[in-house]
Amino acid sequence: MSALRLGVNIDHVATIRNARGESYPDPSRAAEVAMLAGADGITAHLREDRRHISDADIVALAALTRKRGRPLNFEMAATDEMEALALAHRPHAACLVPERRDEVTTEGGLDVVGQHNRLAPLVANLRGAGIRVSVFVEPDPRQILAAKEVGAQVVELHTGAYCLAVREQSGDSEELLGRLRRAAEQAHSLGLEVHAGHGIDFETVGEVAAIPWIAELNIGHFLIGEAIFTGLEQAIRRMRALMEGARMARVAEVAA
Repeated sequence: MSALRLGVNIDHVATIRNARGESYPDPSRAAEVAMLAGADGITAHLREDRRHISDADIVALAALTRKRGRPLNFEMAATDEMEALALAHRPHAACLVPERRDEVTTEGGLDVVGQHNRLAPLVANLRGAGIRVSVFVEPDPRQILAAKEVGAQVVELHTGAYCLAVREQSGDSEELLGRLRRAAEQAHSLGLEVHAGHGIDFETVGEVAAIPWIAELNIGHFLIGEAIFTGLEQAIRRMRALMEGARMARVAEVAA
């Protein structure tokens, strides 16, 4: 069972900044705090409409993460514009996500099956530049197999449905958690590294972190929201403690 990493998404620091058109709060400062608090990497999504992270932020974050020796995970739509930007900045990783202008946040996984012919050459170009490629998908066996077929090295499983079911105390939560477990095992068996993210909070992180094939969690909105009350460093440290506690409990359970 691999160690579990934490990637912190700092998009919504930029959302707050942009609400007033000011230069603060600075996403790069948030990234610095996050790394000092124990984040293993930084995630940022440069959207087509630039609603939060800007091109200048990506330049600054790329420089900062290289200086600190931590990976930058560049979330991007599968467009020519974003491909060119990824190739120009060469982040450690690029995570391909679906994107619609009218959505509030990413609403589901990428349709890798339906976009195979577009994604395969894009993935090849990114990998050729030394960028590690991930695809954000639903815990669906067809999408995971397609991720392998287009050449991705990583799948990030969309945990949003499970997390929402837990918060709403829905009877579907156990089935949704089971889907995540089966998807993680399938991806691992195909030689893909497994990440997970979307909607994870203090209440839901334990069950997700306990899935043994998951190597990384990417968490953003909840941590930025919790930072209002406790500070970003404290929020990240608590999240790491919950992740690590759940993973250690799983290791002990397997060993027993």
